[in-house]
Amino acid sequence: MKKIRKVAVLGAGVMGSGIAAHLANAGVPTLLLDIVLPEPGEDEKKKGWTRDTPAFRNKLAEMGKQNAVKARPAALHTPDLADLMTTGNFEDDLPKIAGCEWVVEVIKEDLELKQGLFKKVAALWKPGMIVSSNTSGISIEKMTDGLPKEFKEHFLVTHFFNPVRYMRLLELVAGKLTKDEVMETMAEFGENVLGKGIVYGKDTPNFVANRIGVFGMLWTVRRMIEDGYEIDEIDAIMGKAMGKPGSAVFKTVDLVGVDVLYNICKHVSESLKADEMADVFKVPEVFAKLNEKKWWGNKTKQGFYKKGEGKKDKLVIDYKSYEYRPVRKYDYESLQVAKNEENVGVRVKGMVFADDRAGQFAWKTTAPGLIYAANRVGEIADDIVNIDNAMKWGFNWDLGPFEAWDAIGVKESVERMKKDKLKVPKRILDFLAAKNEKFYVVKRGAKHYWDFKTKSYKKVPEKKGVILLSNLKEDKKKVVKENFGATLWDIGDGVLNIEFHTKMNAVDPDIIEMMGAAIDIAEKDGWKGVVIANESAQAFSAGANIMFLMGEILEKHWENVEMASKAFQDACMRLRYSDIPVIAAPAGLTLGGGLEMCLACDGVQAYGELYAGLVEAGVGLLPGGGGNMRMLERMLETVPPDTRVQNFGFVARAFELIAMVKVSMSAGEARNYRYIRYTDGITLNRDRLIADAKERVLHMAKMGYRRPAPKKFRLPGESGYATIMAQVKSFKDGNYISEHDAKIAGKIAWVLCGGRTSPNELVGEQYLLDIEREAFVSLCGEEKSLARIQYMLTNNKPLRN
Repeated sequence: MKKIRKVAVLGAGVMGSGIAAHLANAGVPTLLLDIVLPEPGEDEKKKGWTRDTPAFRNKLAEMGKQNAVKARPAALHTPDLADLMTTGNFEDDLPKIAGCEWVVEVIKEDLELKQGLFKKVAALWKPGMIVSSNTSGISIEKMTDGLPKEFKEHFLVTHFFNPVRYMRLLELVAGKLTKDEVMETMAEFGENVLGKGIVYGKDTPNFVANRIGVFGMLWTVRRMIEDGYEIDEIDAIMGKAMGKPGSAVFKTVDLVGVDVLYNICKHVSESLKADEMADVFKVPEVFAKLNEKKWWGNKTKQGFYKKGEGKKDKLVIDYKSYEYRPVRKYDYESLQVAKNEENVGVRVKGMVFADDRAGQFAWKTTAPGLIYAANRVGEIADDIVNIDNAMKWGFNWDLGPFEAWDAIGVKESVERMKKDKLKVPKRILDFLAAKNEKFYVVKRGAKHYWDFKTKSYKKVPEKKGVILLSNLKEDKKKVVKENFGATLWDIGDGVLNIEFHTKMNAVDPDIIEMMGAAIDIAEKDGWKGVVIANESAQAFSAGANIMFLMGEILEKHWENVEMASKAFQDACMRLRYSDIPVIAAPAGLTLGGGLEMCLACDGVQAYGELYAGLVEAGVGLLPGGGGNMRMLERMLETVPPDTRVQNFGFVARAFELIAMVKVSMSAGEARNYRYIRYTDGITLNRDRLIADAKERVLHMAKMGYRRPAPKKFRLPGESGYATIMAQVKSFKDGNYISEHDAKIAGKIAWVLCGGRTSPNELVGEQYLLDIEREAFVSLCGEEKSLARIQYMLTNNKPLRN
């Protein structure tokens, strides 16, 4: 299989620069090229620029690179990765693609322009070079018409979704002559290097995700207008309550761009003549009107929504008058029930079978969408797995169409479809006639899907290097121990895995108990090591269970508060000083106690999207599970304790990160903050994270793991504390922080500086844990800290008091 070491990205617009940036995130150098503009502008001419000036000739590519650096949300894991992107232009630098193993075209969706560019690429093509297009729907046959056979054999569509870093989907579409080895190389590179979820589509208009997703959007618009619903009302119904993103329908259109959806609709409606629902793809009048007005959404600061005069005011357009009005709140009973239901399948079923106005709309849009998806199997993709994955990874749905159909009940929903005189596909009726109930079943511990072609269940392909805890749940032999908050799994080869089950995986007594139990079992029964990992990409752990803590504070059970802190400190120390290696595999939110747990482990294998930080100050507290000490350890790792090196700057950096609640926006930034070490691993493919962490455990065990020696710390003591507090006072006097912020900062500074010590003394770990715990309990007794905890629980955001 060919190894891709360097990539040429042809086109430096939003998608092109996004693809180049994500390649940089994966450590892959890129050549980013674009056209040369016709003439310099007046300001450029004043600077003496001509069309021959290199900066002018590379202007568009350089702009694309800088846009990637400045993008929000960030396109790059860390800004320095932009150094892997080399810019140039088509006229001067196209021959440089000869040094690349993969060339991807990302220019305007114009067939003539693409054909012209590919003709130039073909003239420079060398044996083995893979060439692809990021088109969202133009056929491969048309793009490569008249090009050499060998070029066509190495050509495919690689369709990324925007924003490239965050959207997991990568659709791969082969042409009639594309070689299998080319598809295999791109799938392996996409999955294992770029961390993408691969969906295999067919060379049909809009491929897979956009075909299903755009149909769903346009059918929703039609139903809204015909049934007299409002735009903000639809977004209230069709978002999280239905297992879709919070941006729902029209906020998503604003995000993607009204003009983009307008052009997609035009392209699809012109291409889809045989589709039974072709009329649905005609451009809706509301899209045409907004496109004509150039109200394209977020990029023009108005579309279906725009900001009002007040900072928090939001306005929505009335599609009858095209005037804006304030966004309304919709409190239908079904939406209130959905808000309190964590199980997405139960939530969606509750919505579509609800009798209120929201439930009626949910059914009227869901049922036709399921039927449409069923009719596309075999046309746009070979099976339901590819279609479901496309919608989950490309549109951020919690459930794909067939998973959602299983959740609401296939038989029950089909009976209702018949009553509503909807045309149920014959393949679905045949499926039910064969006494089947679900499209997905688990057999012999493996997930199977219904294959309409063979009319039988087939095993969902298992990928090498992937461990999914959800696949273990049918095999009770894999459960070593469990309680309400956590499960200890046998993940094979003598390795255990601790998985959390609390809301947002918040650390509670059950999880703390399982941490200790896992180490006891591993040491006693000869296991090789332990991984701490959860399957959720949303949260490894959002921190401690502050609801439990608040209850103890309200009752003034200070001994219980101290015991809870000590129990967590002890559990983290048990992780650090066990006889077996312990590796944390955090993904998504890794906050407060979740990060303290990771800091205590022997190592970390982190998911690229890691949002980590010690955020306790936001609820009026400080880290109470040993996090202060572990941050000191990270900062002082390069400073031998037996030297008299001035280390105040390192301590001050730890203070800044904790007191200012610094949260990383990637695993790369977490490295810069020292939340993970430079020797820790980063995995970009979420599905491979647990397997990669397991491999680290096995390697450490094989190399003869020995528990580390306890650390000694030489800290600045009271003099360092006074220096930090002088800075804190200046912030308070300048009204940058509140009186209570200053009090919290003081407690953090006291712990980090070592309390009543001096640079002439060495202090041990237990000493630091004791003063941390004392400070933690002290802050729990502050009324303003309690107010912050209560506010966070009620509003899910911090209070500044």
